[in-house]
Amino acid sequence: MLFLTFVACQDTSREEKQKQEDTVANQLESRQQVQVPASFTPAYIHQLNIKLDSVFSYLHKKKGFNGAVLVTKYDQVIYKGAFGYADFQRKDTLRTHTAFQLASVSKQFTAMAIMLLKEQGKLTYEDSVQQHLPQFPYRGITIRQLLTHRSGLPNYTYFSDKLWSDRNKAITNDDVLHLMEAHQPQVYYQPGTRFDYSNTGYFLLASIVEKVAGMPFSTYLEQHVFSPLHMNHTFTYNQSIAEKAPNVATGHTGGRRKRSPDYLDTVLGDKGIYSTVEDLYKWDQALYTNKLVKQETLREAFTGSRLERKKEEDYGFGWRIRPLDNGDTVVYHGGLWHGYATYLQRNPKDHSALIVLSNVPNGSFRHLKEVQQVLYPDKNKAE
Repeated sequence: MLFLTFVACQDTSREEKQKQEDTVANQLESRQQVQVPASFTPAYIHQLNIKLDSVFSYLHKKKGFNGAVLVTKYDQVIYKGAFGYADFQRKDTLRTHTAFQLASVSKQFTAMAIMLLKEQGKLTYEDSVQQHLPQFPYRGITIRQLLTHRSGLPNYTYFSDKLWSDRNKAITNDDVLHLMEAHQPQVYYQPGTRFDYSNTGYFLLASIVEKVAGMPFSTYLEQHVFSPLHMNHTFTYNQSIAEKAPNVATGHTGGRRKRSPDYLDTVLGDKGIYSTVEDLYKWDQALYTNKLVKQETLREAFTGSRLERKKEEDYGFGWRIRPLDNGDTVVYHGGLWHGYATYLQRNPKDHSALIVLSNVPNGSFRHLKEVQQVLYPDKNKAE
């Protein structure tokens, strides 16, 4: 009997091992491949590294850039660095494993949580918000419209300022939903009529994730995104954030004065994720595989949704879409919130990424075009 039990356990172990091997094999087989040109040599990579270091050193010394950066091409890290301080009062040196508030770069993770639940058959993009949040007072708005900023809903950061009386008390997603239910602030546009960038839509998506998954939004992301990708320095905002210092960059004004969190920081979905450039590289790489969702699902997230004509830039699910000067099309998102400026850009054509996180929003990001020119030189101008 003991022998039979041992054999059964051994078989189960073998089955689990085989499943793990099959899963890894499937992930590798399904990875989007990119043709690496012969010109992408160690010498060429070295030259790119020198050029990028020159640009970022200039931005740090002359334009006040304070932050961390990581750049890839053909899936390889070709440059990374950190410039300045995590906290100017303490003079803590920034590192590439320092975490920053991602601001609106958080939206792509919220969209991913929705895509995961959609693949599991727990919701559809055409579901109305009321199907999951019955107390939501506005009819005719779908999950897809929240994802693509076509809901027409008013900005919660504006109406909360007027309706939330105690600014010393943190406001949650549920609190904002209750404000909407009680006061029904006027919509900006009728749903589906036009694109209108909406933080409100993304906090609602996080609330839908909580309701459908039956757990806090932060827990869902940790269990289904951060942990599987080994993003060990990525987390959502909580009121004990100060205890994580010095591994977390403090937000500052453009004049390098420290910014303190306020009552709106506890609303999640539109912002509120903290991460590092190195963890975001893991995220970037995972999006070329089926580790989280199928490539078919991701293609829709990277497909434009705007119906308006003569618009160079488009929007998918948590990603902006636009062409570069050299003709490539990139997906990207930027963010600005309470002392942080962030930028994440991906170019599927050459599997390159530009990840820049700052805790001093002082306009230095206006010069990122110079970095793009190093990565994607305009062939016509070169000729």
